[in-house]
Amino acid sequence: MTTHATGTFTMKTWEEKTWEGKSLKEAPGAKLTHAVITQTFQGDIQGEGTSQLVMMYPDDQSASFTGLQRIVGRIGQRTGSFVLQVNGTYADNLAKATWSVMPGSGTEDLRGLRGKGAYTSKHGDSNVPITLDYDFE
Repeated sequence: MTTHATGTFTMKTWEEKTWEGKSLKEAPGAKLTHAVITQTFQGDIQGEGTSQLVMMYPDDQSASFTGLQRIVGRIGQRTGSFVLQVNGTYADNLAKATWSVMPGSGTEDLRGLRGKGAYTSKHGDSNVPITLDYDFE
């Protein structure tokens, strides 16, 4: 049976550099970057997530990104950790992403977790709404 989880995340840290090690301001225009991000999750999913994202900026106003995020905490009454594969875009001050649970990544009570979800965030939002539709093998 699939369960629909909702909640929010808040950004805790965001460290991003170009592949050459420069800050975003030092590299105007098209560029490739790597971001390390931590977030705190509230709601049906509670815990902390750490992301490693690879980003491509065709210009200073938009980007595409992909990466992995490990969340340690709980979903419902089950605790453990799991990994999400994240894919998204950023344009017009709006980040839109989809994510899916990486098969075999669940630990402890979250073993066998599978699911898909999404989020949309306006730049600067402090509480970003999220969804995850999940079940267990």
